[in-house]
Amino acid sequence: MVVASGSRDKTGFFTQGVKLKATMVDMARSMRKLGQEDPRRVVHSLKVGLALILVSALYNYHPLYSNFGTNNTIWIVMTVVLVFEFSVGATLGRGFNRGIATLLAGGLAIGAHHLTKNLGRVGEPVVLGLLVFLQASISTFLRFFPKIKASYDYGMLIFIMTFSFISVSGLQGHVIFKLAWERLCTVSIGGAACVIVSILVLPVWAGHDLHNLIALNIEKLGNSLEGFGDEYFKTKGGEACIDDKEILEGYKSVLNSKKSEESLANFAAWEPPHGRFPFRHPWKLYLKVGTLARECAYRIEALYGYLNADMQESSEVSNIIQEACTIMSVESGKALKELALAIKIMVQPSSADSHIDKAKSSAKNLKSLLKSGIGEDIDLLKVIAGVTVASILIDVVTCTEKIAESIHELASTAQFKSAEPTLSPEKLHSGQMKCVKSPQILNCPHVVINVSESTPPSSPSESSSAPKASKQRMDLYHLFLAQDIS
Repeated sequence: MVVASGSRDKTGFFTQGVKLKATMVDMARSMRKLGQEDPRRVVHSLKVGLALILVSALYNYHPLYSNFGTNNTIWIVMTVVLVFEFSVGATLGRGFNRGIATLLAGGLAIGAHHLTKNLGRVGEPVVLGLLVFLQASISTFLRFFPKIKASYDYGMLIFIMTFSFISVSGLQGHVIFKLAWERLCTVSIGGAACVIVSILVLPVWAGHDLHNLIALNIEKLGNSLEGFGDEYFKTKGGEACIDDKEILEGYKSVLNSKKSEESLANFAAWEPPHGRFPFRHPWKLYLKVGTLARECAYRIEALYGYLNADMQESSEVSNIIQEACTIMSVESGKALKELALAIKIMVQPSSADSHIDKAKSSAKNLKSLLKSGIGEDIDLLKVIAGVTVASILIDVVTCTEKIAESIHELASTAQFKSAEPTLSPEKLHSGQMKCVKSPQILNCPHVVINVSESTPPSSPSESSSAPKASKQRMDLYHLFLAQDIS
């Protein structure tokens, strides 16, 4: 029995060791994957460590340590841990909130002590307790306002904590003033260390991420629309469908991008001018574009619901609406992709207008066809799917036009550069963006322009124009490269 029990213990210990090893291997793989998805995560972690090393070195500076003492100097380290965020805008926002809240709360707490110092040993704590109750209740209620919640929620929390801490500390006179002053100094030192490291060491700009996120989302919508027409009618015809489902279903990530866009816009408002984004850049207009993009994504989601719908459809109706639906889908997709490219390289999006006009023309013709009646003696159950798809596509064309108008407004307000007149929509469409996914945001560090020769011309006239087209594509490449470097 003793031998059997010892054998079971060894077996159990060995099993636990194997499980622990497997868990550690899985954790290592997850960490590696996390870093590969966005290398900036690794850089951010190192930056936080660097900031902590800088403020920890202050403990070795005897004059500062002796003036503030252990209890107050530790707030420098706590400020770094609480304030340092992933982007520069987020760090500046939290640092500003913490500094202003500490200053206001400290000043009010000193004033409260000054007002209650003559009320006696019984009256003073009662009145201070009442003031703490009032400020905590009012501040907490103010946090429910959406605008305050979005930009100053952290500051309200620090205000409540600092006022309450100083008010109930039991200190008197110059001692309470000294405590408030030391708290403000330590918070300022910690916040300054965060801001300096965040800006000087490989900065991550929330505005840049928002700009790329909006552009990438619109491009995903364009890809989904471009492939829908062929995918839908090939599916109904029994032919093979497009294999790359990930590109076709890229619209799904757009549906859930509202929170990220609002967060990035809020952080971008705190950031100083950087790169191609000057002071007072219209970040709010990006949210308007993003809202319209999500409205379009919902319509695309409805369209893709009919790809796998188990519904019989009249081949006659399908043949009637196929051309118009395909044109609307393809032209709207091309327009969205060119709008996305215009945002990315910050030029006026005039090249998308021709595609929108073609889509609107097809939508108008299809509307006339549907109003006049598709045919006689047609089973309504067999035309519902096709007519619904056509109706949604018409709505998508309208939505695409609204997106274009909002991007024109953004380009005008942000003073995007004018596209050179030699760049035609077809040439502009040849530039494709390749972006890298990241966990919080979608980063697109630069534009990659694919320059390739077209297929051999079939006529002498096409052959004579080939060198000129190739030269224009190379001019386009150098233009985009210069835009990215600047």
